[in-house]
This record gives sequence, C-alpha cells and structure tokens, in this order.
Amino acid sequence: MKIATYNVNGVNGRLPVLLRWLEEAQPDVVCLQELKAPQEKFPLEAIQNAGYHALWHGQKSWNGVAILSKEPAEERRRDLEGEEEDLQSRYLEAKIRELIIGCLYLPNGNPYPGPKFDYKLRWMERLKAHAELLITSGKPVILAGDFNVIPEEKDVYRPERWVNDALFRTEVRESFQELQDQGWTDALRERYPDEIIYTFWDYFRNAYQRNAGLRIDHFLLSPAVKDRLEKVVVDSHVRGWEKTSDHAPVWIQIADSYDINWDE
Repeated sequence: MKIATYNVNGVNGRLPVLLRWLEEAQPDVVCLQELKAPQEKFPLEAIQNAGYHALWHGQKSWNGVAILSKEPAEERRRDLEGEEEDLQSRYLEAKIRELIIGCLYLPNGNPYPGPKFDYKLRWMERLKAHAELLITSGKPVILAGDFNVIPEEKDVYRPERWVNDALFRTEVRESFQELQDQGWTDALRERYPDEIIYTFWDYFRNAYQRNAGLRIDHFLLSPAVKDRLEKVVVDSHVRGWEKTSDHAPVWIQIADSYDINWDE
C-alpha cells in the first residue's frame, strides 16, 4: 500500500502538476495540504477522473486539507478539540481499510515571537492530546502532512540561519519530540537515519538548484504500522517541474496486512 503526503500549494493552480504526479506515482492514498480553496471549489471531477475518491476540508484563500484514495474512505473527524473558535482547516482524519490516517497542516508560526507562534504551540498541544488517544488505541495509525517543523540541524540547509524561525525554534522542536515520545516513529529517519534529505525548497535564490532545502513533510507511524514499513521516498524531481509546488511529494510503502480487531 502506497501512501503519500503532498503540500500542493494551491490545488486548483497546481492541478496539472498534481494530476501528472498522480498518473506517474499511482499512490493508493494521498494526503494533501494547503488547498487554498473553499469547500465548493475543490476540483472533485478532475480528481475522480484520475481514479480517486476524495474527502476534503477547504478554506477560502488559505489552509485546507484533503485525503484522496483509490477506494472509499470513511471520515472520522475534521478538526482537533481544544479551541472551539478555531476555524482554520488544518486536520482531516479517515479510515481506509484497517488504517487510520490523519492528514495535517500544522501552522507555520512565523513571525516569532507573536500570536501566530503562540497559536502554533497551542495547536501542537491539541495534536499531541489527540495523538495520544490514537496511539494508545493500539490500532494502525499514520499522521502525515506538512508539520512545519524542522526536527534536527541536518534537516535544514545552514541551520544557523534558522535559530529564531518558528519552524526551528527550540520550543517547536521539543514539542515535536514530545509527540514522537508517545511512541510514534518518524518514517524517513527510520529508513535513513543519517542522510540529508529535504522535502521543501523555497522559490527564491535558486534553492532547489542548490539543494538548499528543509525537511518539514513527515510521516509519523504507530507501532502497528512501523512494523510494516517497506519504503520511504521523496519525489524530489517533481519540485523541478514547471509551475510546481515548493514542496515535493513524499510517500511510504507499507505491507498491506493487519491482524486488528476493530470492535470497539
């Protein structure tokens, strides 16, 4: 089973790129972030014509997440508890076969310091609270998406320049580590513990050509999924396509066999 995450940076504006990559990669499930489209403007017909079902949580101008799947998915939730007044579309969770998949677009948090950074930290606390419930269930769960977190120095080109950026602040990295300490496995680091691998390259200063990137798109796996992990790939060549997102798609391959009792 091939599961991908892709910050598409505008699902309508980048639709030709998305469709081209879907045709090339043929993932079974795709978590999309940063749709930048209200609910009614999601390109459902084009997605269906490409062979996918879709669940999506849109928002005008910003944010927005979606889960595409070759077989129907059952929606479980589309927000995180903790702030009733929070209307930002950043989380969508579904069940596909035995798997629970949470697609997330964690807040950027810049500029630091400020209210956007404070909101990011609060959102991470809400994510950790929900993730704890998921992982203690013992079920196979994947949290995938644009976390806007650079976990380690090797995950960013010239880390000294990022010390006070909200993606690399000590508080953010510590919160991300606390999330992993619940028992989640960073899929890419499980397979490639020491390599420099990026998933995002800015549009400016020829960042992609110089490989001056960041690793901020992650897969966190519960123990039941970690044991099935077979492959982790960043489709970095997609970042070189015309009119493409500043993120590259990332995908994992897992063995599609679980002995899970879904009775509540």
